Amino acid sequence: MVSSMLKTFHDFFAASGLSQFEWQQGVMIFIGLVLVYLAIKKGYEPMLLIPIGFGAIITNLPGTTLMMHPHGGEPGGFFYYIYQGIHLEMFPPIIFMGVGALTDFGPLIADPKTFLLGAAAQFGIFITFFGSLMLGFSGHEAASIGIIGGADGPTAIFTTMKLAPHLIGPIAVAAYSYMALVPMIQPPIMRLLTTKKQRQIIMHNLRPVSKVEKIVFPLLVMIVCILVVPASAPLLAMLMFGNLIREAGVVERLSNAAQNEIINITTIFLGLSVGTTMTADSFLRIDTLKILVMGAVAFSISTGAGVLFGQIMWYVSGKKINPLIGAAGVSAVPMAARVVHKTAAEENPKNFLLMHAMGPNVAGVIGSAVAAGVLLSIFGG
Repeated sequence: MVSSMLKTFHDFFAASGLSQFEWQQGVMIFIGLVLVYLAIKKGYEPMLLIPIGFGAIITNLPGTTLMMHPHGGEPGGFFYYIYQGIHLEMFPPIIFMGVGALTDFGPLIADPKTFLLGAAAQFGIFITFFGSLMLGFSGHEAASIGIIGGADGPTAIFTTMKLAPHLIGPIAVAAYSYMALVPMIQPPIMRLLTTKKQRQIIMHNLRPVSKVEKIVFPLLVMIVCILVVPASAPLLAMLMFGNLIREAGVVERLSNAAQNEIINITTIFLGLSVGTTMTADSFLRIDTLKILVMGAVAFSISTGAGVLFGQIMWYVSGKKINPLIGAAGVSAVPMAARVVHKTAAEENPKNFLLMHAMGPNVAGVIGSAVAAGVLLSIFGG
């Protein structure tokens, strides 16, 4: 009787996750808990970091086989089919549609020269690309790492899934972590590259933008950009479609759905899918540390390049443009624009730069998608 009970207990323990648990999985579970903590306690990109952190926890609980059929051991099951949204490149374009529906392109239309600031802020992508090559990454991997500099999580995931899917976990975590840290990373760089007097510059109000302009703009930009860089089509087309249904004024239900239910559901599934790729064997590598470091470098260079080009525009405009708005050229919309506004307001409480910063911020979203398209065209993604 006793031996039978011991055998039963032994068989139960052998079938449980406890018998298969390794310290590497414990580290990954801890990382997942840290991501959840930062999202809840510090408010760091909670919409993405909570699902990513949760996915990282459950995928590292031994014996779960989330990507396998419960019977038969072949690929399948709930999380396997959710992951197809990333594998088949569906989730990032859908999120871009939601971003387009949520964003007013008016400030960019009113001041189209801020397109240049959005372009300048992509400089960090290409510098980091070459730096990653020097660290031993392949061209496909370096391109995926460089995109972190655009501060655009969906674009980073889309590019990585095409070029280096084995790096999807660390690159997604790096991209969204640095997006969350925009209020901490950008202000020191902005103050270093500008003077107090420049930060106090008050810019004139933007001109009113007509409804016709707002309808024509997404169509025109989509056609031109995709003709030049066809590989950017999935992201740019959905971004501009989302903005078109926002501005059309006759499909409010579609616009509301894109802004709310669709983007929210997709965000949940995207985060969980990314989290479930964060297994110990794919994440706990020296390459992950390199990616995190290069991601910080990429984002910092992009911010600095935007501000420096803002300095050029300040000089060319007769010192009428506040160079701080160049920092909003990264794609973290609207967070980067809010950080620019807050930094300027700290120097001059009467300064309201939010709408001026939204121009380069929107340009940064477009610029990061185009930059991704360029890299995908080069590397055949």
